[in-house]
Amino acid sequence: MTRTEPDGAITVIADRYKGKRLNSPNDVVVKSDGSIWFTDPSYGIISDYEGNKGVMEQDGCYVYRVDPRNGALRVVADDFVKPNGLCFSPDERVLYIADSGFSHDPDGPHHIRAFKVGANGKLSNGKMFADVAPGVPDGLRVDTDGRVWTSCQDGVICIDPSGAAIGKIKVPQMVANLTFGGPKRNRMFITATKSLYSVFVAVNGAQVP
Repeated sequence: MTRTEPDGAITVIADRYKGKRLNSPNDVVVKSDGSIWFTDPSYGIISDYEGNKGVMEQDGCYVYRVDPRNGALRVVADDFVKPNGLCFSPDERVLYIADSGFSHDPDGPHHIRAFKVGANGKLSNGKMFADVAPGVPDGLRVDTDGRVWTSCQDGVICIDPSGAAIGKIKVPQMVANLTFGGPKRNRMFITATKSLYSVFVAVNGAQVP
């Protein structure tokens, strides 16, 4: 995982854990305390389609946190099949993490889990938040009222804080990721199989920090 500096220089944030190479870091979110959280599924090393086929050195596909004080890398969740998109609730007390294992296994998960975020970035009380279909959840974002917006096979699903799906933006291609943008953060940008889409929505995306 790298950071591109204002002058174009590339800073490596993390590439190994316990001396072994990471799988293929996928999605990332930064908390207001400066900590960096990211998922590390194996999609990029399964084949040459999404990356470079290689041998998996880690024992599993984990979710990591980078300490803002010293850059130390720590596993915060180790019971996912293919951890993917992740985002914090507006108050940062909940972390939502997608598991998209169904993409390569018909019996695999295609859901979002919710964790309480404690002191020093400790996660607890992980619970099922929502199943996502058709397809799998990939990218996630939240709006200022705490609704979760997630990609799926045929669009973007809006899920209220209770876990109930309340609407969908239909997209003619498989959606991978999304974000809120524009001056009021009410324009959603959607990356799909071959195209970038945008649509104005009646909500405002949460922005933390």
